[in-house]
Amino acid sequence: MRLLRPLAVALGGLALTVITMGPAAAADGTFVWVGPKGKAYAIQNPPDRKCLEMAQEARGPQNATKRALVVYSKPKCKGATHRVAPGHSASGSVHFASVVFNPR
Repeated sequence: MRLLRPLAVALGGLALTVITMGPAAAADGTFVWVGPKGKAYAIQNPPDRKCLEMAQEARGPQNATKRALVVYSKPKCKGATHRVAPGHSASGSVHFASVVFNPR
């Protein structure tokens, strides 16, 4: 699946951090969400405790990682929150603008 280009650029900057810190710094697994026009997007092994902002519409988070995540209604991990446990998903009506894996 394709990543949103702006999100891919943001994650590219974090890739070096994830590589140098080893597997303990990643939420092993896949995070999937629904973007514009109902298209599915995914991130493999997202970094822990880093706020990731969505570049476009995002809804229906599916957490197939080994860590809990929190989605936020606003950018920069602010606003209303919705926690999604490992192996669970939220309704398609849950819209979000940012996400953090393995929150404190």
